[in-house]
Amino acid sequence: MTWPAPQRSAPWPLRAARLLCALVMLCSGVLQAATPLAGAWRDVRDGDTPAKVMEDFRQGQMNRFAPDLLLRLPQGARGSWVVLDPQPPWVQEERVLSIYPPPLGTVTLYDHNRPTVSLAMDDFQAAIHGHGRLAFLLGRELPASTPLLLKFEPSARIAAPVSFRLQGWASYLQQDARWLVFATASLAVMLAMALMALCFALMLRDVTFGWYAGYILCYALIQGIQTGFVYHPLGMDWLGGLSITVGSAAVALSVAFASLFMIRFCELQRFAPLLRIPVLALAIGMVAVVLMRCSQLDALEDIGQLLVNPLLTLGAALLLLASIVAALRGSRHAWFFLAGWTPLLALTAMTSAQVNGALPGLDWLNDAGLAAGAFEAVVLSLGLADRALMIRRDRDEVRVLADKDSLTQSLNRRAWNEAAIQAMSNPAARPQALLFLDLDHFKILNDRRGHAAGDEALIAVAHALREELRPTDLFGRYGGEEFVALLDGAGEEEALQVATRLCRRIHRLEIPVDGEQLQLTVSIGVAVRRSHDSIDSLVARADQAMYDAKLGGRNRASLQRHEESAAQRRVSRTGRMSQRTS
Repeated sequence: MTWPAPQRSAPWPLRAARLLCALVMLCSGVLQAATPLAGAWRDVRDGDTPAKVMEDFRQGQMNRFAPDLLLRLPQGARGSWVVLDPQPPWVQEERVLSIYPPPLGTVTLYDHNRPTVSLAMDDFQAAIHGHGRLAFLLGRELPASTPLLLKFEPSARIAAPVSFRLQGWASYLQQDARWLVFATASLAVMLAMALMALCFALMLRDVTFGWYAGYILCYALIQGIQTGFVYHPLGMDWLGGLSITVGSAAVALSVAFASLFMIRFCELQRFAPLLRIPVLALAIGMVAVVLMRCSQLDALEDIGQLLVNPLLTLGAALLLLASIVAALRGSRHAWFFLAGWTPLLALTAMTSAQVNGALPGLDWLNDAGLAAGAFEAVVLSLGLADRALMIRRDRDEVRVLADKDSLTQSLNRRAWNEAAIQAMSNPAARPQALLFLDLDHFKILNDRRGHAAGDEALIAVAHALREELRPTDLFGRYGGEEFVALLDGAGEEEALQVATRLCRRIHRLEIPVDGEQLQLTVSIGVAVRRSHDSIDSLVARADQAMYDAKLGGRNRASLQRHEESAAQRRVSRTGRMSQRTS
């Protein structure tokens, strides 16, 4: 007995792609059961009547096709006839004939050799109108086996391929509701991401978010026009006669915004400088095409229409190339751009091939554009969020480097002054005291042991002072061998106790200045904040108190003295300068 050979499973990428396609088709409603149809078509000729066309159909003189596959009707000067023949089993019920994707021109349904209903995407008069498709309601009185005659009127736009589906009323409503939920969710994601980007553009004053929002909004408008969502259910009747102009402008502007967004988002100036100019030229060229298409001048409109497709093709290839080069050269966000842009680019290429007659069985590509747009909006939004976090982190690092003294890693004078002013800005705050610290004999240490030893001493002293002070105390290097500390909630007695403890801590470091005979110590001046004090006046009084500590023998803390005369202050400053030179 022989066992059958095991079936080799498909690779996981293929299985994942099939699952995604099935999900899109299920959400958009194209998997619904339908009545089998046979179909035939031919061009409209002079002298045609519905009866003559039906006679040609019965005699087999029309071109046969499968209605469930996409059919690209020729763009003839008079239009095309299509006959749909329902196949058994026939069920006599209320039915709906739908055309998907919705054609760009007007379609007329004939009954008993006379037109009954004419529909178009931008038609707002019909009693029933499908969402994302044209839908003709067929009453119960029409026999289920009766062939259906349609006439496709000529359109100035490129004729997209269409498929046909005949369903019962309940089945159609279920399909229509699913598509409506799917399309609404996809467009809502795009609009939400675009509005969020506009808010961030205003708050962060970063034009990158603005270019992204413009691109996503234009793409959402393109999908809304192509699927008919802007007409039904949104009911934007003002777009009825402007869909060609608005659609072309949206396509060109989307490429322009995408180019400007990519230049900044992928940092082409840094990672692909040679490609930055062509991408910028593409953006300018697409804007020029928009202006031509909206000029209302026939010559300029024709030139714009002639240029748009070549620019779209070249632009897509250029953006893909630039993003790949930037990603390979180290641009983190170029990978985000590739992840969001590549699926959309692949779908666009497949749709273009479909317009030329390829891939007739993939009628879900039209809806896949909605899903791809929502996916791209989410991916690029994640990339923008990552970019914003990186910019914030870099700014924080720069701010820290700008605020810190490079040697002691304490606040520098500027940063300490700003923080102290902020701490003293509340007049009802708790008592505050300022300690002004100056190292004793530091000049001798530098002269005799070298500046390297002086730097090591400053690092050790700053570390010891930070450990001794509270985390809430504002500590910084004021300049040279001078340090300052603003103590919150400390009066005269508490501040003097803290200063005395700091003196002892520095003395215990036992940093030699001149052999074993002289060690590095610190003199500290203490000043308590008064109601009228500014940061400058408080520092000046603490500085004066520190000078008193040096006059008193160094390695000690001194509390601020009472007010002295101007002459005494001049004598004190003179003595202090001579003391510091020793």
